[in-house]
Amino acid sequence: MSACVPTRATRPTDSATPERLHQPHSPPPAPGRRFHLAGADVSASIAVFLIALPLSLGIALATGAPLQAGLVAAAVGGLVAGRFGGSALQVSGPAAGLTVVTADLIHRYGWRTTCAITVLAGLAQLGLGCLRVARTALAVSPAIVHGMLAGIGVTIAVAQLHIVLGGTPQSSVLANLLALPAQVAAGRPAALVVSALTLTLLLLWPRLPGRAGRLLRKVPAALVAVSGATAVASLTGLTLPRVELPSWSSHALAGLPEGPALGLVAAVLTITLVCSVQSLLGAVAVDKLVAARAASPDGAEPTDGTGSAAIGSASPTGSASPTGSTTAAASSATVPSAPRVARSDLDRELLGQGAANIVSGALGGLPIAGVAVRSSANVRAGAVSRNSTMLHGVLVVVAALLMVPILELIPLASLAALVMAVGIQMVSLHHIRTVTRHREVLVYVVTTLGVVFLGVLQGVALGIAVAVATALHRLAHTRITHDEKEGVHHVRVRGQLTFLAVPRLSRALHLVPHGAPAVVELDGSFMDHAAYETLQDWQKTHTAHGGTVEFGGRRPGLRIAEPVIPHADEDADCRCGPWTPWRNHQCDLTSLAPATTGDADSRRTDTVIATSTETATGAGTGTHAPAPAPTRTGTTAAESTPPESADAKSADVPPDDTDEGRNRYTDRKETDPPPTAHQLVRGISAFQRNTAPLVRDELERLAREGQRPSQLFLTCADSRLVTSMITSSGPGDLFVVRNVGNLVPLPGEDSGDDSVAAAIEYAVDVLEVRSITVCGHSGCGAMQALLNAEPGEAHTPLKRWLRHGLPSLERMADDGRPWARLAGRAAADAVEQLCLTNVVQQLDHLRAHASVDRALRAGALELHGMYFHVGEAQAYLLTEGKVFDHVRPVDVPV
Repeated sequence: MSACVPTRATRPTDSATPERLHQPHSPPPAPGRRFHLAGADVSASIAVFLIALPLSLGIALATGAPLQAGLVAAAVGGLVAGRFGGSALQVSGPAAGLTVVTADLIHRYGWRTTCAITVLAGLAQLGLGCLRVARTALAVSPAIVHGMLAGIGVTIAVAQLHIVLGGTPQSSVLANLLALPAQVAAGRPAALVVSALTLTLLLLWPRLPGRAGRLLRKVPAALVAVSGATAVASLTGLTLPRVELPSWSSHALAGLPEGPALGLVAAVLTITLVCSVQSLLGAVAVDKLVAARAASPDGAEPTDGTGSAAIGSASPTGSASPTGSTTAAASSATVPSAPRVARSDLDRELLGQGAANIVSGALGGLPIAGVAVRSSANVRAGAVSRNSTMLHGVLVVVAALLMVPILELIPLASLAALVMAVGIQMVSLHHIRTVTRHREVLVYVVTTLGVVFLGVLQGVALGIAVAVATALHRLAHTRITHDEKEGVHHVRVRGQLTFLAVPRLSRALHLVPHGAPAVVELDGSFMDHAAYETLQDWQKTHTAHGGTVEFGGRRPGLRIAEPVIPHADEDADCRCGPWTPWRNHQCDLTSLAPATTGDADSRRTDTVIATSTETATGAGTGTHAPAPAPTRTGTTAAESTPPESADAKSADVPPDDTDEGRNRYTDRKETDPPPTAHQLVRGISAFQRNTAPLVRDELERLAREGQRPSQLFLTCADSRLVTSMITSSGPGDLFVVRNVGNLVPLPGEDSGDDSVAAAIEYAVDVLEVRSITVCGHSGCGAMQALLNAEPGEAHTPLKRWLRHGLPSLERMADDGRPWARLAGRAAADAVEQLCLTNVVQQLDHLRAHASVDRALRAGALELHGMYFHVGEAQAYLLTEGKVFDHVRPVDVPV
């Protein structure tokens, strides 16, 4: 919609400064104020620091880098990435996912060249961030990401197992496996005891029972495991290798890269790829954790504690918000208990990660990426801003400078056991079940084995190749069968229906004899135009020869409407399908009587076929509600051929623009079907059968994430106004308020109405909608009642409510004000003129509400006026000149 009411401020458009934006899922910009450190951020930073300290040392040990490099990367990740990144609560630092890559680079080029490669990778990330390709990077198949993490986890676990046993790891997984028997035979009891104690504490600490256990579990398990093993090793006097932190004066910084140019370029690309993908997926996962925390009554979110699962389950797309609809106030909505945290700006996150890698590499630190374990701990500890991430970086700096004697007591075997446990957790059973359910096991296995035996970049390249080949195979491989059961011919299509399958589809369809009943089952999520026309042409020909056609076997993403009118023997079940022509959304019940002629042609079997692309989340967009608008999470393209029949054309349909207040009992024609007590049950049954399977996955996601609509839509309660259809919106797009006459009472004790005012306040202040639309319509019974009202009539509830429309009558009667009008023609009658004037008047009433006025002054809200002509099925938008203009395709931005 184009803005129809000017606001007093211009909204910024620079996405590089998201704090100053009012994003769809972020709070409105707050006025500038002095630095404030929340207590929740302080406690969260301590929790993250206690996890980051041992993990940073352990990852540095696993890569073969100086142990101080892990502390440098942790500090820089907290301070630089925390300050400049696009995810407020994601914690960056040395990540387990980078261990294999970094260890290989150190082995090939040495430490100083590895630092230089880290700097170059940071520059590459800055370039990608400036090109705004962050969303594109998330297009990598989840099976490839899961396989990459699993391969890295296997490599880490096998290498660290040698240190756990008291030995030294080899340079490759195969070499480590071959050397493992000799390592076990060597047997170093001291290292084995410390490692076993570390793993035991790591496993049992999160499972401590009772109230005392609940309190003790607040201390991170990693800290407890390493501290416990260190204490036992020190008290018992065990002799085994320990952490050695040389003086900072001898710390090695980055040097000029030395080595073959092609190898260095490949190394930079590998670091850039792994860091970027892990950080971006981590940022999306953090958004999910924050949303779950806000939706949870106690502010906590479910987590498995491993971190890798959170990354792997993150959706690479934006998501839509659940819808809000109310007839008065949003009394059932849940107010988030935790402070609102802005959603991640992925392009800015890429810039922040690039800056952090440049600084870390220059200072002699490890490569940096978003770390799921620390990020989930940060969210779980209640952090509310990026201050917690930055403060954790400060604590790491303090520890690196002042706690060196304590850190040097830690046994290397304990750190190795900690990192080995992290590597094992990266092979997630949840990921394996997910890829199995989506038939992507081959991609997962190939990627994992490629990373393990060839390297990260080679493994990912193999995974991409297999994923592309699998997709092409699925697209081209279609199985079409025909058989006959009890006189009914069944044509089954398994797979995607493209032009390549049209010859086989045509042969199978022509095996169905003329006049025979047929059922076509389409089990796929895609149908191209050639296949669609083949089905349509055959259907028309078959029904013209007296046959019947029924479509079934739908899967999410492929929508096939059931026949509009059921057969005579199917009167027990309403067969209204999604988006079929309807009259009051009922079947034509007069056709449910048994046929008197016995002619098969008298049975109506017209069918609508509609194909649609799946949304990014993998769920269909629904049936009784159109797909979300392009600004939401996905798009839907539909092709349909509406059925034509003599019955439909000759039906005596009353005019659309009739008074909705007429007596429906005295005006009903004798031929009209009587209302039935089963209409509600039939409608629910049709929803559960036709629509629920298409929208279940999407609605489950929306239920988890809570309510964040972008628009408040205030319209009339008239049954002919289907807001989702008129606005092409879906679940999560509109917060709808409906009342008789689309009235907005003025605030105040005498004239106010708490139900509508409460809904407005909730939508603006809590849901932070970006626009409010007041929608009137033709033939409004409320406006007719206002015009026909006689002075001194009894004050019924309806009359008392309609007093809020009297200012609209006075505005229309004021000769000093120009009338609102439709573009291209005058109002048809006084009722239509009052409908138009009422929309303008209710917008003025909206501005009188304090919450709306504040949002307008801040430039965070727009007001729109809309008029829907029911008979024309035409929407008009109010312009600044008080003219309701047509909405044309050219008005919609691409």
